[in-house]
Amino acid sequence: MLFTETQIQFFRTEGYLPVPEFWSKEEVQAMRNELNRLKDAGLLRNVATAGDGKTESKTVANLQLCPMAPHSTFFRAMPFAEKAVSAVQQLIGDPVLLHLDQVFIKPGQHGAGTNWHQDNAYFKIADPLKGTALWTAVHDATIANGTLRVIPRMFREELPHERDPYSDHHIRCYPEEAQAVPVELPAGGVVFFCYGTPHATGGNTTDNERAGIALHFLNGDQDQEALAGFQPGKRPVLTGAEATNGEREYGVPVAGTWASEVQKALQALSD
Repeated sequence: MLFTETQIQFFRTEGYLPVPEFWSKEEVQAMRNELNRLKDAGLLRNVATAGDGKTESKTVANLQLCPMAPHSTFFRAMPFAEKAVSAVQQLIGDPVLLHLDQVFIKPGQHGAGTNWHQDNAYFKIADPLKGTALWTAVHDATIANGTLRVIPRMFREELPHERDPYSDHHIRCYPEEAQAVPVELPAGGVVFFCYGTPHATGGNTTDNERAGIALHFLNGDQDQEALAGFQPGKRPVLTGAEATNGEREYGVPVAGTWASEVQKALQALSD
């Protein structure tokens, strides 16, 4: 994955970068298979509440698993995929660390969105361009099913956040939405957005579920400063002199296993 200078400059100016073709059809199907396995195992929970920030909603659902790596060798391998590492290197620089991994699934007809927020309201790094999310559309992401929305060029502005009463743990902000951009993507498309970019997702009004996988990456010089996510000093190192292909963090090599994990997930469907 090699970005043009125009793409890199777009990310650094606008705070986000959509890439409509990133993961292959086989990789997307493998993601769906593994998410179905995790759902069947009861590992995703509804984080949407009835407006009090505590009581689980009985009318809408926003299903989350965070983090994913402890529960899935497939999703443990995903951030080590060569094209993901290469893309992030170009956007935030070396060394690259994995900061967090999570997935949200919005069921058809009653999938709840995630309200406006900036990741840096959680993570608190000095330069929001030193961290980026890699958001993957596991299914076609459209306005109708609540695709990601971003507000360009606002990543340097620290917006006030407060507790979100419609989530059991999220915070939210209230930006001026006139400049918001919906990022519609085919399944397998991705959008990178830096830690300061305000973003949100909408409700899913279609008949089919929609999932979005968010991998968060951090430049290594922010490791001690950054809050939340995996613990400082224990965040998987993907590039640079301290990288061990995942062996230090997981006890086994992880880099180079993405293709085999995809094949295992595809085989699970045929079995």
